[in-house]
Amino acid sequence: MAKMARVTGSHLICRALKLEGVTNIFTLAGDHILPLLDMMADQDFRLIDTRHEQAAVHMADAWGRITGQPGICMYTTPGFANAIPGLTNAMHSEGPVVSIAGCADLADLGRGAQQEIDQVSMAVPVTKGSFIVHDARRIPDFIARAVRLAFSARRGPVHLTIPIDVQEQMVGEEEIVFYSSAEYRPIESTLADPDLVRRAIALLRQAQRPLVIAGSAAGYTLSGEALQKFIETTRLPVLTEEQARGLISDDHPYAFGFFERGLNRAAAKVRDADVVMLLGRKQDFTIGFCRPPSVAADAKIIQIDPSPTEIGRNRGVAIGMVGDVTSVLEQLTKEAASHTWEELSWLDELRAVRAAQAEWAKGLARPEFPMHAMFVHKTLESMLRPDDCLVFDGGDFCHFGRSLLPALQPKRWLYVSSLGMLGSSVPTALAAKLAYPDSRVIMLTGDGAFGFNGMEFDTAVRHKLNIVALLGNDSAWGIDRQIQLGLYGRPVATDLLQTHYEKVVQGLGGFGEFIERPEDLEPALQRAFASRRPALLNVAVQRAISPRAEAAIARRKSAAHK
Repeated sequence: MAKMARVTGSHLICRALKLEGVTNIFTLAGDHILPLLDMMADQDFRLIDTRHEQAAVHMADAWGRITGQPGICMYTTPGFANAIPGLTNAMHSEGPVVSIAGCADLADLGRGAQQEIDQVSMAVPVTKGSFIVHDARRIPDFIARAVRLAFSARRGPVHLTIPIDVQEQMVGEEEIVFYSSAEYRPIESTLADPDLVRRAIALLRQAQRPLVIAGSAAGYTLSGEALQKFIETTRLPVLTEEQARGLISDDHPYAFGFFERGLNRAAAKVRDADVVMLLGRKQDFTIGFCRPPSVAADAKIIQIDPSPTEIGRNRGVAIGMVGDVTSVLEQLTKEAASHTWEELSWLDELRAVRAAQAEWAKGLARPEFPMHAMFVHKTLESMLRPDDCLVFDGGDFCHFGRSLLPALQPKRWLYVSSLGMLGSSVPTALAAKLAYPDSRVIMLTGDGAFGFNGMEFDTAVRHKLNIVALLGNDSAWGIDRQIQLGLYGRPVATDLLQTHYEKVVQGLGGFGEFIERPEDLEPALQRAFASRRPALLNVAVQRAISPRAEAAIARRKSAAHK
């Protein structure tokens, strides 16, 4: 009788991930995943090892959102503790991440095992699901479950703890059954009730000041074709945010840029809209929970979302449709095409607001010393190519850029999540460079934000991920300092030094320059692009308050007087 082949749990993990099309693993080595790393070294995975586990999760998160593939991150037990901030951020960014952490042997858990913590319970509040694998034979089931959950409804991270003895456990191949992802994770194309589609189109046809806002769940697709067809059929104005940025280019005649009320004056006009259509967009704090005065009391809301719990979450809707946003858009376009749509005078009003903002930006972008942040972004804007990928961190320097720089293609305009977690820009840019090896990836960050993951320039150098970073250095935690001054009249714990961060990047093997004078900026950018190395330009800028900070001050002062 032929002897049955036996394989390890690590081998099964590799096979399960390959069935999902996984090629990149974002990781940091440690005791409890060494068997798995050793097995992966003999497979055709690309291991991207970072300097901190939080960065590994940020990379997996960005990779998942950009490519539509699962983002896989792996670490040992204390590394898992470091990963918690990244998983928290991935919940907000809706990145389809699978977190895999090793731990001590199952038999030792609960006895004071090496580095023991309750990983499963720690991950529960910041993931869509958290599980421990007790037997290698269950590995295919658990990985399939994790990926399915990560991509279902509103996307997000899922955690698996796989103990080291389970990774090393030997099992007979005849005991294992694998299924292709299509067998347990069908492509979602949930359609809406045709009657609701007709009612939505009828409501939009009656509107005089309609506004379409496409949010994260509208951007799960890799193509903006469905949104563009709908907008061109109906001639409705649209703003995009989060994963939907670039689904329809900002230079489209019916597109009005980034939905951020503090940065885009056209977005602030949502308060005047009579019908607001939310495409995969939550009724959260960034739209004032859809309540007055952020959205008028008599405005009608149409909401389309893959998650039923988001429909009418903070305000009742006129029409709510649960379904895949792209599929429902195709239904809406088909219904809309049976009608004639005229351009509304509302479009001219929005265009006038956009034009006024462009003049405002132009007025700030003077070649002064020290430079205004807007001058830096205007200089960059003049050098952009259509296939460039822009990655923004948080803070006032980046807010000026987000108010100006356009999103022209899907998945090439990335910024911090609604969590507002600083420091994600370096690992996000590295993931973008993996996804777009033939395009320029340009990262914008502040001096405060850079401190969180700046050492990942070592990762960039080792893996030849040649991003170009512009760091706006105002020697401060800029936006918080401005808000403190506006509310309390003094800064507290928000001053920094004008540190030479470019020397850090030089020391790690990258290209770096310190820029003070406006006439030096463009030549320095040209040198950075030509260096063919990970590059950082440390640009000294004014301590200028952004519209986002001004809006925050006004909002808090208004609340204090109620």
